[in-house]
Amino acid sequence: MIPKKYEFLTFAFLMSLFMSFLMSGVISFINVGIVENFLSILFNAFLRAFVVAFPAVVIVVPIVRRTVHKLVKSE
Repeated sequence: MIPKKYEFLTFAFLMSLFMSFLMSGVISFINVGIVENFLSILFNAFLRAFVVAFPAVVIVVPIVRRTVHKLVKSE
């Protein structure tokens, strides 16, 4: 198991992993369709997207949490 102190990094890693894979697949499909080397195109796009997505999630999630906290009325 992963220690509790790494919870945010684990969240950021998994969120960026899934989202970059999903978006790479969608955008690759839109751009080239299902071609013979689609998986190669998808994997290449995914690697490039993940390199950007992971640091982006680490930076953006705390900002979004603070913004949502300010926007949502407390009970």
